[in-house]
This record gives sequence, structure tokens and C-alpha cells, in this order.
Amino acid sequence: MPIPSGAPAAAPRVPEAIHRRRWWILAVLMFSLLIVVLDNSILNVAVKTIASPAPTGIGATQSELEWAINSYTLVFAGLLFTAGLLGDRIGRKKVLLAGILVFGVGSALAAFSTSPGELITWRALMGFGAAFVMPATLAVLMNVFERDEQPKAIGIWAGSVGLGIAIGPITGGLLLEHFWWGSIFLVNVPVVVIALVAMVILVPDSRDPKPGKVDPVGVALSIVGLVLLVYGIIRGGELADFTDTTVLVAIVGGLLVLAGFVWHEKRSSHPAIDITYFREPAFAAAVAAIALVFFALMGVTFFSAFYLQSVRGYTALESGLLIVPLAAAQMIFAPRARLVVDRFGARAVCTAGMLLVAAGLASFALFDAGTPVWVMCLVFFVQGTGMAHIMPPVTVAVMQALPREKAGSGSAINNTFRQVGGALGIAVLGSVLSTVYRGDIEGHLGAVPAGARDVAGESIEATLGVAEKLGPVAGKPLVAAANDAFIGAMHVTALGSAAVALIGAVVVGLFLPGRTPAATGAPGAAEAPPVKEKLHR
Repeated sequence: MPIPSGAPAAAPRVPEAIHRRRWWILAVLMFSLLIVVLDNSILNVAVKTIASPAPTGIGATQSELEWAINSYTLVFAGLLFTAGLLGDRIGRKKVLLAGILVFGVGSALAAFSTSPGELITWRALMGFGAAFVMPATLAVLMNVFERDEQPKAIGIWAGSVGLGIAIGPITGGLLLEHFWWGSIFLVNVPVVVIALVAMVILVPDSRDPKPGKVDPVGVALSIVGLVLLVYGIIRGGELADFTDTTVLVAIVGGLLVLAGFVWHEKRSSHPAIDITYFREPAFAAAVAAIALVFFALMGVTFFSAFYLQSVRGYTALESGLLIVPLAAAQMIFAPRARLVVDRFGARAVCTAGMLLVAAGLASFALFDAGTPVWVMCLVFFVQGTGMAHIMPPVTVAVMQALPREKAGSGSAINNTFRQVGGALGIAVLGSVLSTVYRGDIEGHLGAVPAGARDVAGESIEATLGVAEKLGPVAGKPLVAAANDAFIGAMHVTALGSAAVALIGAVVVGLFLPGRTPAATGAPGAAEAPPVKEKLHR
């Protein structure tokens, strides 16, 4: 962020030896982040293959597919905050190395899963490792770059997410065309090995020099609260019923525990996180923007794979190539977002970004079975452009709000809200999609044997599977009905996603700082005193 005119230049706080290799360190951090992003984007194009019967896949149902994604999210979101605190206390490099190692082991085990249950278990282990990787990469970044270079570095870091989104589906498509489905996980192993070696050589360690007392009660409350909340959200999406007793108990219980966490942190002499940061509108708005944009985007990302492959008939590789414009836009614009923020202010840039995301999501309501490819590519590019002008500025706002020695905590807050927002998006929008689809397809299941009607109405993949068993003649009308029902459900879900993105636009438009240089940093950023950080190789 720009320094106010007349303010003295901040003294260098990064050792010269670390400062000289900061861009190499950033490259290693991006590579580590790429592993996590790559895995999720690969899985998005593989869901159809994994749902196929053996030997092509493992016959996972839609519910099991959702849990293969959500078991990762549940563990990831539940441990993010704790992982950030642990990195601040014992060293971010140590946490990063351990997280990547666990992620690699989980990937190898997931590759050789013989049942959906095994896949769900090993995906949870991968989520455990990823929870320690994600906060550590951003925390290390904040400690090897001076404050004036942090927005540029964060923009490049965010752009690496776009790279992962681009490489993942293409890599997944190529692997699925030539190898068995487990190869999409096994490919992580050599990447993990390279990342481990590079980190040992290049990345410095850093931690809070005065971590204070441990807050075990706060840590326990954060884990229990987040796990209960995310589980309730996921379970509600699975049942397509958020009034179910098990769903309500989990969600209400999670919210009560998190409320207890906030109450405890306010009164603790050694809180895990200073809750007063959330009183600042800019900080709270930045965190809310992260949650809202991922709520809107993740739900659409999940159903777009089925639209492209089941309705449009594209292969996994072709579907991956269609996502490239979204990733390309992020890679092009995210590293340059700081320049636009310097000129127009975070409020205007993030509001415009949210409106672009909303427009892209709403465009799905116009898609049908014959929408031209170039139109889809344009919509994905618009979405990517919007994301590129949201994530870097709000991440800078969150990270620069906290003192440098608390970078792990700041990164954990950033990623926790993103994961909870994403899980909520998949669950809520997924249940909307499922409910509307089931309502539309039920009237077309007359030719299906009575015992198979419930299964046939669960999802478009289930309906197409039953139609295939009916034969080409009897099954053709059911295929057409399934496509129409799915497109109708997709339209409703897309409009819901766009509405959430519009809410995000209102939030950032009201509360993020404008163009004034002194306000572009997050609360407390300008006044934060220099901290002598323990930083070493």
C-alpha cells in the first residue's frame, strides 16, 4: 500500500540475506500452494469418472462424491486457525514442511482407494496436511517482504491460484484419458518431493518471538466450533434439508461454541486472536468479502463440471480446457490488482470485482444445451477477472491488519472464512440444485421401474445411468428430460449465486476504505510498531 506523503520511510525489517532471495522464496511458496489448489481443481473434472462403476471408477454416488470433497473441507476448515497459531508459535517452515509431507502421504493413499469410504478417509488426511500448508505460505510471505512490496507479492501469490485452476483440469483430463482415476492423486507425490527439497534449501523459518502463554481453551473451542458448523452445513446440503434435527443440532451447536470462543477470547489475558480487529469495518468487510465470493463461486464450480460433461458431453480434458479463461484472467490481473487499487481505491476495485463475479454467475442462467463455446469462455474470463480484483486487495487488508509476528493467525482467518464460505456455497447451492432437479425430473420417471425411481431422481448422473440401462430407444426421452431438468435447476442455482455476490458487492462498497492512501491499509497497519521477528534459515 502507498505510504502517506510526509511519513518517514519504514526501516527495513527483513534481514538482507533473506531479502535478496525473497522472489525465489515466493516461487517456492507458490509451488507449495499450487499443490493444494491443483488437487481440488483436478478432482472437479474427475467426479464423473469416479462415479462410474469399477474398473473405470469406484461407483461413488453423488452423496459420496460430495463427501470426498467435503471430508477434505471439513478437516481443512476445522484446523486452519489452529495451524496458523501453531506456525506462529513453533515456526512456519516446520509447519509447512510437516503439512506438505502429510498431504503427499494422503495423496498416495487416496490414489489406491478401492471404495468411496477409503477415498473419503484419505481425502480427510489430505485436508489435515493442507490445513498446515495454506496459512504457512502466506505467513512466510508476510515475513520475507517489506510492507511496501507485500501487495505485489500477495497479488502474485493469488495469481498462483489461477495457475492451479488452469493446470489442474487440464492435467486431470490428460491423466484420465491415459491412466486410471487414481493417477489424479498420485501426480501430487513427485510435486510434494520437489517442494520439500526446495523449501529446505530456500525458505527461512520465522515465528512469533514472544508467543506468550498457550490458550488451549480457545484453540479447542475454535476446532470444535468450526468442525460442528462445517459438518452441519455439509450435512444439510447432503440431505437437501436444513431443518433436519442432525443438521440443526450441528449448526446451532457450532455457532454456540464459536460464540463461546469469542466470549473467551475477549476476556482472556492471552487470547489466541484479538477479537477487537473485527470491530474495524474495513477488516470485517474484507473477511466477509472472502466468505461471500467463495460461497457464490464454489457452488457454481461444483455443478459446472456436470453441466460440461453430463449435459454437453465434453470429456474431462475438454472441460478442463474450458476453465482456462477463468484461470488466465486471474494470472493476468491478480499480480496487477495493486496498481488499480492505488489508483481507484480498494472499495471501488473490489465492488467492481464483485459485480463482475455476479454478472458471470448470472450468465449461467442463460446457458442451455447449445450455448456456443466462445460464450462460455467469455463468461469464465469475466469471472476470473472479477476474482483477480477481489482476492488480492482483501487479503492485503486482512494480513496488514495484524502485526507481522501474528501473520499465521491472519492467514488462518483469511483461509478459514474462505473455506467456510466455500463449504456453505457447495452445501446450500448444491441442495438447491438437487431439490429443483428432483422436482423437475420426477414427472418423467414413469418408464423407470418403481424400485429404481428414487435412485434415478437423485442426480443427473443417476438418471443418465438408469436411462442407459433402459436402452437407446426407451432411454432417449429420459436423457432429454434429465438434461432439461438439470439446466432448469442450474439456472435457479446460478441466480442464487449471483444474488450472494451482489450482497458481497454491497458489503465491500459500504465498508472497505476508499482511495485515501492512509486508509488503504487495514486498521492499525500504519501504526503497527516494528517487531523484531525471529527469522532464520
